[in-house]
Amino acid sequence: MTAAVQPTDTRVPPPTPDPDRPRRISAPASPADRAFRGVLRAAGLSVFVLMGLIAFFLLLRGTEALRAVGWSFLTEQNWRTAAHTFGIAAVLPNGILIALIALCIAVPVSLTAALFISEYAPVRLRPALVSLVDLMAAIPSIVYGLWGLFFLQPRFVGLCRWLANHLGGPLPFLRVRGGDTPTSYTSSTFIAGTVVSLMIIPIITSLSREVFSQAPAGEREGAYALGSTRWGMVRTVVLPFGRGGVIGAVMLGFGRAMGETIAVALIISPVFRVSWHVLENGGGSISALIALRFSESDGLSLSALMAAGLVLFSLTLLVNVAAGFVISRSRSGASTSD
Repeated sequence: MTAAVQPTDTRVPPPTPDPDRPRRISAPASPADRAFRGVLRAAGLSVFVLMGLIAFFLLLRGTEALRAVGWSFLTEQNWRTAAHTFGIAAVLPNGILIALIALCIAVPVSLTAALFISEYAPVRLRPALVSLVDLMAAIPSIVYGLWGLFFLQPRFVGLCRWLANHLGGPLPFLRVRGGDTPTSYTSSTFIAGTVVSLMIIPIITSLSREVFSQAPAGEREGAYALGSTRWGMVRTVVLPFGRGGVIGAVMLGFGRAMGETIAVALIISPVFRVSWHVLENGGGSISALIALRFSESDGLSLSALMAAGLVLFSLTLLVNVAAGFVISRSRSGASTSD
């Protein structure tokens, strides 16, 4: 008797999934999710649209002056409305100098305050300190300018004279030319930078405090477990973790200092020449130039002010982009891959 032949199974077995390749998990999006995603996308794109419109407006209004004066707009140190002679070669370096002086004062104070609030202050005192720092950021700039003009400046004359007499020899930028009179030390770049530093301290302090507070708790406890003191833990864990964020905060503060207008316009004595002597009378910035010359400008002069605003806008934008790049490349700003 012949055995029945069983039919051969010709079906191909399903492929074995690659264990090294993660599965793609997707969840169905509801109408509410799609609407919320669209709102977020529109809000994000609106920032780029607004920035582009501002740049286009400044470029459109400043084209007339740029065509009239050409590249001399960046090299000319005079600003004469009647003669239609315009240039920012003097106010641009002086504005950068004011911002640098503000950073030299604000950075140590801000980092110290941020470390104290996040690491050393009692827990019950921290909310009050955070509120005080935020309150400083809410004070209008004109209040800082009036305070600096009527309170700080008369009391800074003695300090400026002492710095010029004792440190002006080895440090040429602290020398004061033109005699030793009280008016030689007023309305200076140093006083303007000091007032601006008070305005950027809250920005740098708040951002630095947020970065320091995000330091991993495991690494903090590991440092303590190895016998580290609190300062040792801060030096080996908190500061390295927040280095990139602090750099970004400082650069954002620099951009804020570059754009300060009212306080600088109230304090500074406009002088259209490049001066590296920070203690002597005279100085300027692009923002103060726009505020002081706007009311007396005709058509071409107003176009020149718009062109100056375009230069300041571009410089501030570059500083903020660089700050964002530093934050994204830092340990505290980049996403972990493990």
